[in-house]
Amino acid sequence: MASAEEDFPRGGTAKKSTDGKPVVHRGEVDNLFQSNEQAGAKTKRKGALKDDAKKLKKQKTGKEKSDGLALNAAAKCVEILHLKNLKEGMLMLGCVKDVADFEVTVSLPCGLQGFLNIRNISDSYTKLLSEQLDSADTEDIFSLPHLFSPGMVIRCVVAKLDVAKGGSLSIQLSVNPKLVNKALTSSSVKAGMILSGCVESVEDHGCIIDIGISGSKAFLSKAADKQNNLDELKVGQFLTCKVEEVKNEGRVVRLSVNPLTVAQACAKDEQGWNLTNLLPGLLVKATIKKVTKHGLILDFLSSFSGQVDFLHMEPEQASNYTEGTELYACVLYVEQSTRLVGLSLRIYLVQPEQRLNPTPSCGDRIGEVVKDCKMTTVHHMSGAMLELPDKMLAFVHRNHMKEMHKPTNENRVLAKPEHTCRILDFSPMEQIHFASLRWSVIERPFYRYHDLQAGQIVEGKVSVLLSHGMVVHLSDHIKGLVPRTHLSDILLKNPEKKYIEGMKVKCRVLSVDPATKKLYLTRKKALVETTLPLFLTFNDARPGSISQGYIVCIKSFGCIIRFYNNVKGLVPISELSSEPIISPEEVFYIGQVLKAKVLKCDPGKEKMVLSFKGAVEGGTEEAAKLQDDCEVGKQLEAKVLKKLVNGLEVSILPDDIRAILPTMHLSDHLSNCPLLWESLQEGDDISNLVCFSNNKQISLTKKPTVRWALEEGLVAKDFSEITVGMQLIGWVKNIMSYGVFVEFPYGLVGLAPKSAMTDKFVSDTAAAFQLGQTVIAKVTNLDEEKRRFLVTLKISEVIPRDGDAQTRLINGLQERRALNEVLAMKDNCDLRQQLTALCVGQTLKLTVDTVNDDGAIFKSHDLVSATVLANKYHVTGVSLTEGQKVTAVILHVDILSASVHVSILPKLVEKKKSLIEGSKHRATVQYIDKDFAVVSLDNTAKLTVIQTRSHMNEVLLSASEKLKAGMSLAVEVTEPSCQELQGLPLVSWQRAAPKRQRTTSDNQQDSKGHCFGETLEGKVRTVKPVSIQVTLEDGSTGSVHVSEVMEVAEVCQGSFPTSSVKVGSVVTARVIGGREAVSNRFLPFSHPKFTYTIPELTLIPSKVDKSSDFKPVGAKEKLSSYTVGEEITCFVSKFNPKRKLLEVTTDPRITGTVELLAMITDPKDASHPEKLYKLGQAIRATVVETNSKPHRFGLSLTGVHKLEEGSVALGMVTHIQPQGLMVKLPFGGKGYVAVTELADAYRSNPLDVYSTDQLLRCFLIACENDKWQLSLRPSRLNPQQAKLVKDPEVLSIDQLKEGQIIRGYVKSVGEQGVFIRLSQNITGRAQLQQSTKYFVSNHKVLSEHLPPNTLLTTKIFSIDREEGFVNLSLLPVDTGKPDILPESLRLPLRLIGEEKKKYDAAKKKRTLSESEQKQAESQVPKKKKKTKKAKGDDNDSGVEVYFREEEDQEGEQEPKPDAAKPVTSSSAVPSRLQVAAGFSWDVGLNSLKPASAAQDGDSSDGEDQDGSSKPQKKSRHELDQEKKATEKALVKREVELMDPNLRPEDAAAFERLLLASPNSSLLWLQYMAHHLQATQIEQARAVAERALKTISFREEQEKLNVWVALLNLENMYGTQETLKKVFERALQFCEPMPVYQQLADIYAKSDKTKDAEGLYKTMVKRFRQNKAVWLSFGSFLLQQGQSDAAAALLQRALKSLPSKESVDVIAKFAQLEFRFGDVEKGRTMLDKVLTSYPKRTDLWSVFIDLMIKHGSQKEVRVLFDRVIHLSVSVKKIKFFFKRYLEYEKKHGTPQSIQAVKEKAMEFVEAKGTEAAN
Repeated sequence: MASAEEDFPRGGTAKKSTDGKPVVHRGEVDNLFQSNEQAGAKTKRKGALKDDAKKLKKQKTGKEKSDGLALNAAAKCVEILHLKNLKEGMLMLGCVKDVADFEVTVSLPCGLQGFLNIRNISDSYTKLLSEQLDSADTEDIFSLPHLFSPGMVIRCVVAKLDVAKGGSLSIQLSVNPKLVNKALTSSSVKAGMILSGCVESVEDHGCIIDIGISGSKAFLSKAADKQNNLDELKVGQFLTCKVEEVKNEGRVVRLSVNPLTVAQACAKDEQGWNLTNLLPGLLVKATIKKVTKHGLILDFLSSFSGQVDFLHMEPEQASNYTEGTELYACVLYVEQSTRLVGLSLRIYLVQPEQRLNPTPSCGDRIGEVVKDCKMTTVHHMSGAMLELPDKMLAFVHRNHMKEMHKPTNENRVLAKPEHTCRILDFSPMEQIHFASLRWSVIERPFYRYHDLQAGQIVEGKVSVLLSHGMVVHLSDHIKGLVPRTHLSDILLKNPEKKYIEGMKVKCRVLSVDPATKKLYLTRKKALVETTLPLFLTFNDARPGSISQGYIVCIKSFGCIIRFYNNVKGLVPISELSSEPIISPEEVFYIGQVLKAKVLKCDPGKEKMVLSFKGAVEGGTEEAAKLQDDCEVGKQLEAKVLKKLVNGLEVSILPDDIRAILPTMHLSDHLSNCPLLWESLQEGDDISNLVCFSNNKQISLTKKPTVRWALEEGLVAKDFSEITVGMQLIGWVKNIMSYGVFVEFPYGLVGLAPKSAMTDKFVSDTAAAFQLGQTVIAKVTNLDEEKRRFLVTLKISEVIPRDGDAQTRLINGLQERRALNEVLAMKDNCDLRQQLTALCVGQTLKLTVDTVNDDGAIFKSHDLVSATVLANKYHVTGVSLTEGQKVTAVILHVDILSASVHVSILPKLVEKKKSLIEGSKHRATVQYIDKDFAVVSLDNTAKLTVIQTRSHMNEVLLSASEKLKAGMSLAVEVTEPSCQELQGLPLVSWQRAAPKRQRTTSDNQQDSKGHCFGETLEGKVRTVKPVSIQVTLEDGSTGSVHVSEVMEVAEVCQGSFPTSSVKVGSVVTARVIGGREAVSNRFLPFSHPKFTYTIPELTLIPSKVDKSSDFKPVGAKEKLSSYTVGEEITCFVSKFNPKRKLLEVTTDPRITGTVELLAMITDPKDASHPEKLYKLGQAIRATVVETNSKPHRFGLSLTGVHKLEEGSVALGMVTHIQPQGLMVKLPFGGKGYVAVTELADAYRSNPLDVYSTDQLLRCFLIACENDKWQLSLRPSRLNPQQAKLVKDPEVLSIDQLKEGQIIRGYVKSVGEQGVFIRLSQNITGRAQLQQSTKYFVSNHKVLSEHLPPNTLLTTKIFSIDREEGFVNLSLLPVDTGKPDILPESLRLPLRLIGEEKKKYDAAKKKRTLSESEQKQAESQVPKKKKKTKKAKGDDNDSGVEVYFREEEDQEGEQEPKPDAAKPVTSSSAVPSRLQVAAGFSWDVGLNSLKPASAAQDGDSSDGEDQDGSSKPQKKSRHELDQEKKATEKALVKREVELMDPNLRPEDAAAFERLLLASPNSSLLWLQYMAHHLQATQIEQARAVAERALKTISFREEQEKLNVWVALLNLENMYGTQETLKKVFERALQFCEPMPVYQQLADIYAKSDKTKDAEGLYKTMVKRFRQNKAVWLSFGSFLLQQGQSDAAAALLQRALKSLPSKESVDVIAKFAQLEFRFGDVEKGRTMLDKVLTSYPKRTDLWSVFIDLMIKHGSQKEVRVLFDRVIHLSVSVKKIKFFFKRYLEYEKKHGTPQSIQAVKEKAMEFVEAKGTEAAN
């Protein structure tokens, strides 16, 4: 019973799911049938706020208008969007919250959350995924993190509402444009619209965007969107675009994605938005219509209304919101069925960045419990706003303002002065936290898996014991698994004896993964109660430390022991015990807990070696503890212990921990490093050190940039923290030929491949970087499996911190100064102290000592022992003599060598001018000192110091790139006098390059090592048919295309130009361009994106000649230089066997194609066309077409480039049809070959010798409508070799003569005769009597023996040249050939002459009246034949209409039976009226054949008139046979006429039958149908009027049938007025209700839904007490898909009908929902009725039937279980048990059948004797 109660709750409050979202229970929905879902969701009975007792009492009373059925009025207030309001198909604006590999978590409005599956992105992305999976090549797949990023705003649609395991609703979303833009059509797309779409494919000039509108192609052009980098777009990427232009009625749409224009575009009326196609995310101009406490009602787009809830009102603007104010709003969600539109006024959506902040600016506070919160406002039906102590606002949903099963009391909650809440989540759409006031939520120790840490002690309840372990619940929705091996210290055989459900247990967390919500716990006492340190990470496992772990694997070489969070290590066999162990598995067991001591640990590689032996012996090393104290990133001081070759061994103060300080880590400037090493001595103290690694040994650094990165936390502590795109500061660790290894703090090492080292071309990696050089690196690729990563050092891809160059310069100079001071102090030398006091730019008074070629040496009184010198450059233009006094300026002071470098140039010595901050100057390099340079600012006489590298990663390859004395630079003054530079100005600089115009090719070549037009020498490495590889002087490789080997004029047809060049020969070449080639050669592991460049060269002498000035020509320009019909030389590139195309090339950039038909002239070559042409061969080709957009370059090798009349071309058969062959021609042409054009001599079955894809030589006769008429006749193809033509071509009707014998092919056989093709455009006809000597009652006999394309010999009987008709004869007497019908059919011969007269007389005696009638009928077609009225009417049965070939060719694509059928055949008439009383106008119409006798008469008459066939003499036996046959036919006819079931075939027969049965409406209706068949509408009306007068007034149903037929007739053939008149008359003579119903049905069947709906509305007003009318209208609405209207109708019905009918009406409507509407809704309706009226077993029975038909087996079983527990009579329960058993026998298993029997037994036992009896 409990389970039944759970599945079918008996009212009361519904359960809520654990995560606080309301579970949708069917018992919960009160307002079942309201059309406006919005109102239904937002109102609730007032009684719900009071106690439940009143509600229960209400239900028990017998009042029919109880709560269960009455409907609530619509709410007046605006409320937020609730989960229960959601529907499939609802459009919403969402924000990406989290992106996993296969699913995107999307934040929706009002705190809702949905999930976007990888399959719901777009059709093209799904197709790409399936293709890639099939091909197992996943290189090109871009996973969801490539396509979506947190904070991205997307338009989505609710694809599905799933019920999750816990019973809560899971919202499945889709961004598939086909669903999002479902309501738009190609005609409704207008310029200026903002649409969302997904990239369908990336093309050369842009992207094709899937906008989900069938018939529309959308393109996003690169040219139009230069500022947005479209190269980074990937297939499946979601975009919000603006429609820039619409062409061809919406078939072509041009888009743009400029975020600024997209954000500012506002939806306008003229764009045609309406409530069915309105999209979320649109910016609209709105006017405030109404201001309420809970939100605003707005009018927008002139006529639409929308609501803004309080969460989406801008808080700062709240006071400005007044009625009539105009503002901009963003559409938030659209619910089409209820016409509910939600809008937002939030500034970040109205002026969108296209990206919201997915995390709050205040940091992650989810799960935090906050006290002393104040409730500021309560919003009825939505929730309340809380103000936290830090003034931050949070929203509490109304479900979280109360405990789970308690009633809401908003006033009591509001009255509390202070609240405590727990922050549940952050909603990016509202930029607000959602909180809960439930104490059950607040008091949880763990709210999220994030709150748990490995090693933590937790308490929980045993939930369930499984084979693999025990599930323990720590809270409602946090559960962990205790694996079986962790249930106890030893392995338990029967854990169920120790643990029972609900028991409280204490556990320790082994590992937790919040992302996958996996939590592993242990119950092992040794682990739970341990006091030893825990190894939570590899960094915790210091060598020498001891902890407890458990064995997870035992091998012959040792045991693997595991700790917490996947920290595990190996205990080698030698360390297992102090005694030798041979087989560890005998000593240890899996799951055993043991103490282990760490011997070695490498956190980087996650490897660890431990010892059980060492742990037992004890003695943890001090070093482990000491290492704990030295954290990475910690600021330290150290003392130098020892100077090593490549560094210093130091002792960290104050603990004396040993560490290493490598020399290269003393400074960012490598030139300073050896100087600093020199200056430091053992015992010196060094400050400002930072630990960067403590893996095996502690390593320290003094590099200021690395120190800064560690302080700022801009480092990755572990491989798991590294992400693509991350920037890190590191240093060059190792230089290899394929790249450089860069080391980062925490011991991480990445590789910068050769191609990613610099933007320049690098041949030698060692020349680019130095060991220890500080660099800034950006992560480009991760290899998770091998834990390796790639970085790029390219300056173009990394971003240095602001002021980085200046900071490094100041640091470097300060290091120099400190170094100098140390050196001066060390030796206590006066000279050094004097030199230290000198600075750059200071002037000295000197005396010239000596002058030589290298410059001059000076003496100074102050600096006696120092060498003062000036080089040659610095004495230029000054004449010096020994002893001369001069003033000099200091450029550089070298303390170690005690030398001072000076300059005596006048421009440097003159008076210094002051500088202004920001001023720009030209500077000259005066002196270079390794990493630093001294420059002079021109015209100011000021000097300053700069760095030689402006960027950390700058690579200076050639001497020309390095700074030299005398070089000019452009500088900008940052600080006129900088204290750190001893008063020198601080400047930023760049090289001053001469300005010149750059061309595109320069741009291409700048970064690629060689410039356009450069002449190079090289050695030929390989020669291939299409290209030559040349090794150039600098070691790089160049490529020469086949077209660039020799002058085009010198190339001979059929030759191979590349063969003229020999391998190893030295050639002079000139650069004409560059190519990118993909190469994985240098990569340690594969990745597709690394490229290097190959210069494209030419060897053509005229181009290599330096005097020739040649300009780069683009592929487009080159292509446009070719003209159609021009003959050019090209080279064979490759043959494509799939498409049968030959690819040829004329130029390195241009490839042309030659189709098969333009490649060969002889069909024999078609099987292997590639044998005709060899790779690299030169051939002459004719240009067929050139097109640069899209790129098409078609060529022909046959010498012909277009199709011409009278020429012969090769064609390929594409279709074989009865009328001939469809042929594909070269150059995109199409043609057809008529059957008569296949050969000069016709043969039977002419098409059997042809097959599809067969190649034929065709003669082109003429072209009509882009279709060629072709001929395969040899006389056409080879007129000079032609033999005698047996069946000549008939070009016109004038070539034919009467009496001529001619052959032709049967086209078709109809009632008018046999149609025969005489030529391509002439068809003749042989009437039936001219076709055979036998009497044929039906033309089908002929059509069976004459299939299409039967070859016949005919004689031309007559020609009507005006009309173009040819009458033929097939009679043996005319053609001399046997009859077309065989004798074996035993058909009677046709009667002629005397026999015919006798037969006529006999016939007259028998049935005079019949024959008169029938002969009158049989004359009708003959009269038509004479008057030839049928000429203009295509579908008429005018017998003389023969088919002209022109008409026929329209239908040649798919052969149809020729329209040689008379109007009287039933197939030519549209389906007739349907009559509701159960008969159809169609019945038996096919049986209306003309009587055979009448046909005989007709045939004979025809022969007499023609007079061309003479009577033949017949033998006596033949005459006897004919008489017998005639007698038989007469007897048969008499029997037929006596048959009462025979359908009458003429008016007389109907009249005869009506005399016998005047009251039969069926007969009258058949008579009407007979007239309608001949389209005699008036006669049919007259028959109906007669029927109404004739049928007796007592036969009401019969009369009604005729009225209905008349209504049907007027509906199909009459006008609205005539129909209305008939309807009004019918109402006077019949019962009104059935007449209304019948007309409504007629309207519905003929798709006149508006008329039907109008009529139904009248009916429900007029017959409101009639239940059937309401049901009929409801059924109609549901069939039309108007579910909401049907729900509204039900409410009206319940108000109009007596209350006792209510239950039945609802039940009937529910059944209609099951049949035509929403099964779920129908089920909810019945469920609700039966909850109120549980004893209505008839309804239970109906419910069961419907669920068996529409529900799942599980639902049906739950329903049966519910029914058999009803408190009704035993007899009824017994009936339900019987049904249950029958159902299980049909659908169940033996176990389920047994279960039903057991339930029955339980029931019998419970009921006792009553049930047994």
